Amino acid sequence: MRLTASSSAAHAVALATVLAVACTLPAAPASAQGARDFISIAGSSTVYPFSAAVAENFGKAHRRFKTPKVEATGTGGGIKLFCSGVGVSTIDVANASRRMKASEFQDCQKNGVREIVEVKIGFDGIVLANAKAAPTYQLTRREIWLALAKQVPDPKNPNAFVANPYRNWNQINPKLPNTRIEVLGPPPTSGTRDAFLELVMDAGCEAFPNIKALKQSDSKRARQVCQTIREDGAYVEAGENDNLIVQKLNSNPRALGIFGYSFLEENLNTLHGSIIEGAAPTFENITDGKYPVSRSMYVYVKKAHVGVIPGLREFVQEFVSDRAMGEEGYLADKGLVPLPKAEAARVRQAAQQMTAMKL
Repeated sequence: MRLTASSSAAHAVALATVLAVACTLPAAPASAQGARDFISIAGSSTVYPFSAAVAENFGKAHRRFKTPKVEATGTGGGIKLFCSGVGVSTIDVANASRRMKASEFQDCQKNGVREIVEVKIGFDGIVLANAKAAPTYQLTRREIWLALAKQVPDPKNPNAFVANPYRNWNQINPKLPNTRIEVLGPPPTSGTRDAFLELVMDAGCEAFPNIKALKQSDSKRARQVCQTIREDGAYVEAGENDNLIVQKLNSNPRALGIFGYSFLEENLNTLHGSIIEGAAPTFENITDGKYPVSRSMYVYVKKAHVGVIPGLREFVQEFVSDRAMGEEGYLADKGLVPLPKAEAARVRQAAQQMTAMKL
């Protein structure tokens, strides 16, 4: 091919850009042959099944690339790894069951991860599920907060707070089962935990007028009261592995477990979800907003690695494709609630153009 002076200059600039990005990546270990040749993904255990499904389909469709490696470390853990820097020793994609926090975004910036592509992949519901051998719970967020908060309003003096005295569910509401409060849930590093605190604990807390007033006078104290979970055995941190919670629920019908809707859908033969404020955790109720405890799912892509880590751009395109995250896509079969068509189109365009996010 014959090059003109202008095309030669353009080619040189493009080559220099690629080399500049490559030079920002730390050298691979001596045992490695060149740069890492597979995509590395870590983060939310809730997003894990979706990312893993995309990785598998990507590997089948693009034989020239290796199937990406996906790990479940929790949202907080994944974003921490993602924001640790740029280079083959750092991950390329972070899975998140909540939006990246401003503090995390700033950590990324400080560590040289300056261009981050945010991809909203769909919605999920947070469920409180239990074994089918036990009754289906019908709960309000107020009742859930009373069951799990470390401190609650004093029944004798609503303006004071006391250590949570409730041991059984029927002590909170006589219509609830006379069963010990025992809830298996995620640890503080989990995006599911973050979303549960915001969507359930905060909302349940606000049902009390004195706490609403406290928010006006001392917002820090109010947040502490609303979001601090009891530590007396009623709430059990069960780790980042939601499948482990499912197993424990089947062996302990008295307990409830907190995890994403997709895990409930995969285990409907043995589990059922609690009805919260009149709405069951179903695909349809999450889609139309009737189910009150739903959230957005994200993946974050390190733009500096695009063009350096083989297949990263193509993997992102597979994730946002209609066959993956569309209404009839294979991720819907996994329990992901799809974005509305107009929003999906905007997300797809931003991902295709690798538009960096702003906070």
